[in-house]
Amino acid sequence: MADWTNVAPADGFPPGTCRTVDVDGVPIAVFNVNGRYYAIEDVCTHEAETLSDGEQLDDIIVCPRHGAQFSLVTGEALSPPAYEPVATFPVRVEGGMVQVQDDRFD
Repeated sequence: MADWTNVAPADGFPPGTCRTVDVDGVPIAVFNVNGRYYAIEDVCTHEAETLSDGEQLDDIIVCPRHGAQFSLVTGEALSPPAYEPVATFPVRVEGGMVQVQDDRFD
């Protein structure tokens, strides 16, 4: 099983914010949505834009380039011009630290 990667201390990661981390060459954006953490691959499936630079609307992220919307919960593309989902990743809080795991190849 893949190792967990530290993202940020939970007490320094307030609701409505995002942190990014590189896990084995994969850019992952971790979002705090009202105390729940979600992690997605930080690349729009439409034109490879960095999603963490977009506007967060509760559990939706809006791509800053063309406005495609993605669910932070499922990764589903919710609006054109994106039609393919983004990858999602497990997130946990362990010892006060928010952690993410790239489990795609386990």
